[in-house]
Amino acid sequence: MDMAEIDFPAEIRALRATHDSIEQVTDVESLRAEIAELSEAAGAPDLWDDPSKAQQVTSRLSHRQSELERVEKLGERIDDLEVLVELAQEEGDPDSLAEAGRELGSIRKALEELEVVTLLNGDYDERDAVVTIRAGAGGVDAADFAEMLMRMYLRWAERRGYPTKVMDTSYAEEAGLKSATFEVNAPFAYGTLSVEAGTHRLVRISPFDNQGRRQTSFAAVEVIPLIEQTDHIEIPDNEIRVDVFRSSGPGGQSVNTTDSAVRLTHIPTGIVVSMQNEKSQIQNRAAALRVLQSRLLLLKKEQEDAQKKALAGDVKASWGDQMRSYVLNPYQMVKDLRTEHEVGNTAAVLDGDIDGFIDAGIRWRAGQRQGAAGS
Repeated sequence: MDMAEIDFPAEIRALRATHDSIEQVTDVESLRAEIAELSEAAGAPDLWDDPSKAQQVTSRLSHRQSELERVEKLGERIDDLEVLVELAQEEGDPDSLAEAGRELGSIRKALEELEVVTLLNGDYDERDAVVTIRAGAGGVDAADFAEMLMRMYLRWAERRGYPTKVMDTSYAEEAGLKSATFEVNAPFAYGTLSVEAGTHRLVRISPFDNQGRRQTSFAAVEVIPLIEQTDHIEIPDNEIRVDVFRSSGPGGQSVNTTDSAVRLTHIPTGIVVSMQNEKSQIQNRAAALRVLQSRLLLLKKEQEDAQKKALAGDVKASWGDQMRSYVLNPYQMVKDLRTEHEVGNTAAVLDGDIDGFIDAGIRWRAGQRQGAAGS
Protein backbone atom coordinates (compact mmCIF):
# COMPACT_ATOMS: atom_id res chain seq x y z
CA MET A 1 0.00 0.00 0.00
CA ASP A 2 1.17 3.55 -0.78
CA MET A 3 2.09 5.13 2.58
CA ALA A 4 0.53 8.41 1.40
CA GLU A 5 -2.83 6.61 1.33
CA ILE A 6 -2.70 5.75 5.02
CA ASP A 7 -4.59 8.18 7.24
CA PHE A 8 -2.02 8.00 10.05
CA PRO A 9 -3.83 10.40 12.49
CA ALA A 10 -7.05 8.34 12.21
CA GLU A 11 -5.16 5.04 12.55
CA ILE A 12 -3.25 6.28 15.62
CA ARG A 13 -6.51 7.49 17.21
CA ALA A 14 -7.97 4.00 16.67
CA LEU A 15 -4.89 2.40 18.26
CA ARG A 16 -5.17 4.72 21.27
CA ALA A 17 -8.88 3.93 21.70
CA THR A 18 -8.17 0.18 21.68
CA HIS A 19 -5.25 0.64 24.08
CA ASP A 20 -7.38 2.75 26.44
CA SER A 21 -10.11 0.07 26.54
CA ILE A 22 -7.48 -2.60 27.27
CA GLU A 23 -6.11 -0.46 30.13
CA GLN A 24 -9.62 -0.15 31.57
CA VAL A 25 -10.33 -3.89 31.38
CA THR A 26 -6.88 -4.74 32.75
CA ASP A 27 -7.37 -2.16 35.56
CA VAL A 28 -3.77 -0.94 35.48
CA GLU A 29 -3.94 0.80 38.89
CA SER A 30 -5.12 -2.41 40.62
CA LEU A 31 -2.38 -4.28 38.75
CA ARG A 32 0.28 -1.89 40.07
CA ALA A 33 -1.09 -2.26 43.60
CA GLU A 34 -1.02 -6.06 43.36
CA ILE A 35 2.58 -5.97 42.05
CA ALA A 36 3.62 -3.80 45.03
CA GLU A 37 1.91 -6.25 47.42
CA LEU A 38 3.50 -9.30 45.76
CA SER A 39 6.94 -7.62 45.69
CA GLU A 40 6.70 -7.08 49.42
CA ALA A 41 5.69 -10.72 49.96
CA ALA A 42 8.53 -11.90 47.68
CA GLY A 43 11.03 -9.92 49.75
CA ALA A 44 9.98 -11.49 53.07
CA PRO A 45 12.95 -13.26 54.75
CA ASP A 46 10.88 -16.37 55.61
CA LEU A 47 9.37 -16.70 52.11
CA TRP A 48 11.21 -19.91 51.19
CA ASP A 49 10.28 -21.65 54.45
CA ASP A 50 7.27 -22.79 52.42
CA PRO A 51 8.68 -23.53 48.91
CA SER A 52 5.27 -24.20 47.38
CA LYS A 53 3.87 -20.85 48.56
CA ALA A 54 7.11 -19.08 47.56
CA GLN A 55 6.84 -20.47 44.05
CA GLN A 56 3.21 -19.28 43.79
CA VAL A 57 4.17 -15.75 44.94
CA THR A 58 7.19 -15.40 42.63
CA SER A 59 5.34 -16.92 39.65
CA ARG A 60 2.34 -14.60 40.11
CA LEU A 61 4.63 -11.57 40.58
CA SER A 62 6.52 -12.38 37.37
CA HIS A 63 3.27 -12.83 35.43
CA ARG A 64 1.72 -9.61 36.76
CA GLN A 65 4.90 -7.63 35.99
CA SER A 66 5.02 -8.91 32.40
CA GLU A 67 1.27 -8.17 31.99
CA LEU A 68 1.78 -4.54 33.11
CA GLU A 69 4.93 -4.16 31.02
CA ARG A 70 3.12 -5.43 27.92
CA VAL A 71 0.33 -2.85 28.29
CA GLU A 72 2.72 0.04 29.09
CA LYS A 73 5.15 -0.78 26.27
CA LEU A 74 2.35 -0.75 23.70
CA GLY A 75 1.35 2.73 24.91
CA GLU A 76 4.96 3.86 24.47
CA ARG A 77 5.11 2.35 20.97
CA ILE A 78 1.98 4.31 19.95
CA ASP A 79 3.62 7.54 21.26
CA ASP A 80 6.83 6.77 19.33
CA LEU A 81 4.84 6.00 16.17
CA GLU A 82 3.11 9.39 16.36
CA VAL A 83 6.50 11.17 16.63
CA LEU A 84 7.93 9.10 13.74
CA VAL A 85 4.98 9.98 11.48
CA GLU A 86 5.20 13.71 12.30
CA LEU A 87 8.95 13.83 11.53
CA ALA A 88 8.58 11.75 8.35
CA GLN A 89 5.76 13.96 7.03
CA GLU A 90 7.60 17.20 7.91
CA GLU A 91 10.76 16.05 6.11
CA GLY A 92 8.94 14.24 3.27
CA ASP A 93 10.88 11.05 4.07
CA PRO A 94 9.28 8.06 2.29
CA ASP A 95 11.57 5.49 4.01
CA SER A 96 10.51 6.67 7.47
CA LEU A 97 6.86 6.65 6.36
CA ALA A 98 7.26 3.06 5.15
CA GLU A 99 8.77 2.16 8.53
CA ALA A 100 5.81 3.86 10.24
CA GLY A 101 3.41 1.80 8.12
CA ARG A 102 5.10 -1.43 9.18
CA GLU A 103 5.11 -0.39 12.84
CA LEU A 104 1.41 0.54 12.58
CA GLY A 105 0.60 -3.01 11.42
CA SER A 106 2.81 -4.54 14.12
CA ILE A 107 1.18 -2.50 16.93
CA ARG A 108 -2.31 -3.31 15.62
CA LYS A 109 -1.51 -7.05 15.72
CA ALA A 110 -0.02 -6.81 19.23
CA LEU A 111 -3.14 -4.94 20.46
CA GLU A 112 -5.42 -7.59 18.94
CA GLU A 113 -3.47 -10.32 20.78
CA LEU A 114 -3.62 -8.37 24.05
CA GLU A 115 -7.34 -7.73 23.54
CA VAL A 116 -7.92 -11.50 23.34
CA VAL A 117 -6.08 -11.99 26.66
CA THR A 118 -8.43 -9.48 28.35
CA LEU A 119 -11.33 -11.78 27.41
CA LEU A 120 -9.85 -14.53 29.60
CA ASN A 121 -11.73 -13.59 32.76
CA GLY A 122 -13.32 -16.89 33.77
CA ASP A 123 -12.93 -18.31 37.28
CA TYR A 124 -10.01 -20.59 36.38
CA ASP A 125 -8.73 -19.00 33.17
CA GLU A 126 -5.39 -17.99 34.74
CA ARG A 127 -4.54 -21.58 35.67
CA ASP A 128 -2.23 -24.13 34.10
CA ALA A 129 -4.10 -26.59 31.87
CA VAL A 130 -4.43 -30.36 31.90
CA VAL A 131 -5.29 -31.64 28.41
CA THR A 132 -6.60 -35.16 27.75
CA ILE A 133 -7.03 -36.49 24.21
CA ARG A 134 -9.02 -39.68 23.56
CA ALA A 135 -9.42 -41.60 20.32
CA GLY A 136 -13.09 -41.84 19.29
CA ALA A 137 -14.88 -43.64 16.47
CA GLY A 138 -12.69 -44.66 13.55
CA GLY A 139 -10.48 -47.50 14.80
CA VAL A 140 -6.77 -47.21 14.07
CA ASP A 141 -7.30 -43.95 12.15
CA ALA A 142 -8.84 -42.40 15.28
CA ALA A 143 -5.89 -43.56 17.41
CA ASP A 144 -3.49 -42.06 14.87
CA PHE A 145 -5.55 -38.83 14.83
CA ALA A 146 -5.35 -38.65 18.65
CA GLU A 147 -1.55 -38.79 18.37
CA MET A 148 -1.60 -36.11 15.63
CA LEU A 149 -3.64 -33.80 17.90
CA MET A 150 -1.31 -34.39 20.83
CA ARG A 151 1.68 -33.45 18.66
CA MET A 152 -0.22 -30.36 17.40
CA TYR A 153 -0.80 -29.05 20.94
CA LEU A 154 2.71 -29.87 22.16
CA ARG A 155 4.16 -28.06 19.10
CA TRP A 156 1.86 -25.07 19.81
CA ALA A 157 3.13 -24.92 23.39
CA GLU A 158 6.74 -25.29 22.22
CA ARG A 159 6.33 -22.39 19.74
CA ARG A 160 5.17 -20.19 22.63
CA GLY A 161 7.87 -21.34 25.04
CA TYR A 162 5.34 -22.98 27.38
CA PRO A 163 6.67 -25.93 29.43
CA THR A 164 4.68 -29.15 29.04
CA LYS A 165 4.70 -32.43 30.91
CA VAL A 166 3.25 -35.66 29.52
CA MET A 167 1.54 -37.40 32.45
CA ASP A 168 -0.02 -40.49 30.90
CA THR A 169 -0.04 -42.22 27.51
CA SER A 170 -2.09 -45.27 26.62
CA TYR A 171 -0.91 -46.63 23.26
CA ALA A 172 -3.22 -48.32 20.75
CA GLU A 173 -2.38 -51.82 19.48
CA GLU A 174 -1.54 -50.98 15.84
CA ALA A 175 -0.62 -47.29 15.86
CA GLY A 176 -1.38 -44.05 17.68
CA LEU A 177 -2.91 -43.47 21.10
CA LYS A 178 -6.02 -44.63 22.91
CA SER A 179 -5.57 -41.62 25.19
CA ALA A 180 -2.96 -39.20 26.50
CA THR A 181 -2.85 -36.58 29.26
CA PHE A 182 -0.39 -33.71 29.54
CA GLU A 183 0.03 -30.46 31.45
CA VAL A 184 0.68 -27.05 29.89
CA ASN A 185 2.33 -24.81 32.48
CA ALA A 186 1.79 -21.15 31.61
CA PRO A 187 -0.35 -18.23 32.81
CA PHE A 188 -3.83 -18.45 31.25
CA ALA A 189 -3.08 -21.86 29.70
CA TYR A 190 -6.50 -23.13 30.79
CA GLY A 191 -8.42 -20.07 29.59
CA THR A 192 -6.59 -20.21 26.26
CA LEU A 193 -6.81 -23.94 25.58
CA SER A 194 -10.30 -24.53 26.99
CA VAL A 195 -11.78 -23.32 23.68
CA GLU A 196 -10.16 -26.41 22.11
CA ALA A 197 -12.34 -28.78 24.13
CA GLY A 198 -14.78 -30.85 22.11
CA THR A 199 -14.90 -33.41 19.32
CA HIS A 200 -12.40 -33.06 16.46
CA ARG A 201 -13.04 -34.80 13.10
CA LEU A 202 -10.47 -35.98 10.54
CA VAL A 203 -11.24 -36.84 6.90
CA ARG A 204 -8.40 -38.34 4.83
CA ILE A 205 -7.23 -41.26 2.71
CA SER A 206 -6.40 -43.79 5.40
CA PRO A 207 -2.72 -44.83 5.48
CA PHE A 208 -3.95 -48.02 7.20
CA ASP A 209 -6.42 -49.02 4.46
CA ASN A 210 -4.78 -51.13 1.73
CA GLN A 211 -7.54 -50.11 -0.69
CA GLY A 212 -6.76 -46.40 -0.19
CA ARG A 213 -10.29 -45.45 0.84
CA ARG A 214 -11.25 -42.17 2.46
CA GLN A 215 -11.94 -42.52 6.19
CA THR A 216 -13.56 -40.28 8.78
CA SER A 217 -12.36 -40.55 12.37
CA PHE A 218 -12.92 -38.68 15.60
CA ALA A 219 -10.98 -37.70 18.72
CA ALA A 220 -12.16 -35.93 21.87
CA VAL A 221 -10.20 -33.17 23.59
CA GLU A 222 -10.83 -32.40 27.27
CA VAL A 223 -9.24 -29.39 28.99
CA ILE A 224 -9.39 -28.82 32.74
CA PRO A 225 -7.67 -26.27 35.02
CA LEU A 226 -4.93 -27.59 37.27
CA ILE A 227 -5.92 -27.26 40.91
CA GLU A 228 -3.95 -25.17 43.36
CA GLN A 229 -3.39 -25.90 47.05
CA THR A 230 -5.87 -23.16 47.95
CA ASP A 231 -8.75 -24.97 46.22
CA HIS A 232 -9.38 -27.41 49.13
CA ILE A 233 -10.99 -30.25 47.22
CA GLU A 234 -11.10 -32.99 49.83
CA ILE A 235 -11.78 -36.54 48.64
CA PRO A 236 -12.43 -39.15 51.38
CA ASP A 237 -10.27 -42.26 50.99
CA ASN A 238 -13.35 -44.50 50.91
CA GLU A 239 -14.52 -42.74 47.73
CA ILE A 240 -11.38 -43.72 45.77
CA ARG A 241 -10.47 -47.13 44.38
CA VAL A 242 -6.73 -47.48 43.68
CA ASP A 243 -5.38 -49.99 41.14
CA VAL A 244 -1.68 -50.42 40.35
CA PHE A 245 -0.30 -51.92 37.15
CA ARG A 246 2.84 -51.97 35.01
CA SER A 247 3.61 -49.00 32.78
CA SER A 248 3.67 -49.92 29.10
CA GLY A 249 5.05 -48.40 25.92
CA PRO A 250 3.99 -48.61 22.26
CA GLY A 251 2.82 -52.03 21.12
CA GLY A 252 2.25 -53.19 24.68
CA GLN A 253 5.98 -53.45 25.49
CA SER A 254 6.75 -53.20 29.18
CA VAL A 255 8.89 -50.18 29.94
CA ASN A 256 8.82 -50.73 33.66
CA THR A 257 9.33 -53.98 35.51
CA THR A 258 7.57 -52.72 38.65
CA ASP A 259 3.89 -52.01 39.24
CA SER A 260 4.42 -48.24 39.38
CA ALA A 261 1.49 -47.06 37.21
CA VAL A 262 -1.60 -45.98 39.14
CA ARG A 263 -5.29 -45.83 38.23
CA LEU A 264 -7.66 -43.92 40.53
CA THR A 265 -11.43 -44.38 40.25
CA HIS A 266 -13.66 -41.85 41.99
CA ILE A 267 -16.54 -44.13 43.01
CA PRO A 268 -19.37 -41.52 43.35
CA THR A 269 -18.82 -40.01 39.87
CA GLY A 270 -17.08 -42.86 38.01
CA ILE A 271 -14.22 -40.52 36.97
CA VAL A 272 -11.06 -42.53 36.20
CA VAL A 273 -7.53 -41.08 36.11
CA SER A 274 -4.40 -43.06 35.15
CA MET A 275 -0.78 -41.97 35.57
CA GLN A 276 2.31 -43.89 34.51
CA ASN A 277 4.97 -41.41 33.46
CA GLU A 278 6.49 -40.71 36.88
CA LYS A 279 9.25 -42.97 38.22
CA SER A 280 7.51 -44.23 41.36
CA GLN A 281 4.06 -45.37 42.41
CA ILE A 282 3.93 -42.60 45.03
CA GLN A 283 4.66 -39.90 42.40
CA ASN A 284 2.11 -41.37 39.99
CA ARG A 285 -0.52 -41.53 42.73
CA ALA A 286 0.13 -37.89 43.72
CA ALA A 287 -0.10 -36.75 40.07
CA ALA A 288 -3.28 -38.78 39.49
CA LEU A 289 -4.88 -37.37 42.66
CA ARG A 290 -4.13 -33.82 41.54
CA VAL A 291 -5.79 -34.39 38.15
CA LEU A 292 -8.77 -36.11 39.81
CA GLN A 293 -9.17 -33.10 42.12
CA SER A 294 -8.99 -30.80 39.06
CA ARG A 295 -11.76 -32.75 37.31
CA LEU A 296 -13.94 -32.69 40.42
CA LEU A 297 -13.34 -28.95 40.80
CA LEU A 298 -14.50 -28.37 37.22
CA LEU A 299 -17.47 -30.73 37.70
CA LYS A 300 -18.50 -28.73 40.78
CA LYS A 301 -18.31 -25.48 38.78
CA GLU A 302 -20.30 -26.99 35.90
CA GLN A 303 -23.02 -28.09 38.35
CA GLU A 304 -23.10 -24.60 39.88
CA ASP A 305 -23.31 -23.05 36.39
CA ALA A 306 -26.13 -25.45 35.46
CA GLN A 307 -28.05 -24.36 38.56
CA LYS A 308 -27.54 -20.70 37.63
CA LYS A 309 -28.77 -21.40 34.08
CA ALA A 310 -31.83 -23.20 35.43
CA LEU A 311 -32.61 -20.20 37.63
CA ALA A 312 -32.03 -17.80 34.71
CA GLY A 313 -34.23 -19.80 32.34
CA ASP A 314 -33.29 -21.24 28.96
CA VAL A 315 -30.20 -19.67 27.39
CA LYS A 316 -28.50 -20.25 24.06
CA ALA A 317 -27.11 -23.74 23.55
CA SER A 318 -23.41 -23.94 24.31
CA TRP A 319 -20.80 -25.88 22.36
CA GLY A 320 -21.86 -28.32 19.71
CA ASP A 321 -20.37 -31.77 20.05
CA GLN A 322 -18.31 -31.63 16.86
CA MET A 323 -16.34 -28.40 16.84
CA ARG A 324 -13.64 -28.70 14.18
CA SER A 325 -13.03 -30.60 10.94
CA TYR A 326 -9.59 -31.43 9.52
CA VAL A 327 -10.12 -32.38 5.87
CA LEU A 328 -6.99 -33.70 4.09
CA ASN A 329 -8.84 -35.26 1.13
CA PRO A 330 -10.43 -34.57 -1.41
CA TYR A 331 -9.35 -30.98 -0.60
CA GLN A 332 -7.29 -29.47 2.24
CA MET A 333 -9.07 -27.40 4.87
CA VAL A 334 -9.25 -27.09 8.64
CA LYS A 335 -12.49 -25.40 9.67
CA ASP A 336 -13.92 -24.51 13.06
CA LEU A 337 -17.67 -25.14 12.98
CA ARG A 338 -18.45 -22.62 15.74
CA THR A 339 -16.44 -19.61 14.60
CA GLU A 340 -16.27 -20.36 10.83
CA HIS A 341 -12.50 -19.72 11.04
CA GLU A 342 -10.77 -21.82 8.38
CA VAL A 343 -7.22 -22.43 7.10
CA GLY A 344 -6.16 -24.15 3.89
CA ASN A 345 -2.63 -24.99 5.06
CA THR A 346 -3.47 -28.17 7.00
CA ALA A 347 0.20 -29.13 7.50
CA ALA A 348 0.90 -25.83 9.32
CA VAL A 349 -2.15 -26.30 11.57
CA LEU A 350 -1.17 -29.87 12.49
CA ASP A 351 2.34 -28.55 13.21
CA GLY A 352 0.93 -26.30 15.94
CA ASP A 353 -0.04 -23.12 14.06
CA ILE A 354 -3.44 -22.84 15.76
CA ASP A 355 -3.37 -19.32 17.24
CA GLY A 356 -5.96 -18.11 14.71
CA PHE A 357 -8.40 -20.85 15.80
CA ILE A 358 -7.77 -20.19 19.49
CA ASP A 359 -8.20 -16.40 19.17
CA ALA A 360 -11.42 -16.83 17.15
CA GLY A 361 -12.65 -19.34 19.74
CA ILE A 362 -11.97 -17.00 22.67
CA ARG A 363 -13.81 -14.14 20.93
CA TRP A 364 -16.70 -16.49 20.03
CA ARG A 365 -16.98 -17.71 23.63
CA ALA A 366 -16.98 -14.14 24.96
CA GLY A 367 -19.84 -13.35 22.56
CA GLN A 368 -21.77 -16.46 23.72
CA ARG A 369 -21.32 -15.48 27.37
CA GLN A 370 -22.42 -11.91 26.65
CA GLY A 371 -25.48 -13.18 24.81
CA ALA A 372 -26.35 -15.54 27.65
CA ALA A 373 -25.93 -12.76 30.24
CA GLY A 374 -28.19 -10.45 28.27
CA SER A 375 -30.98 -12.98 27.72
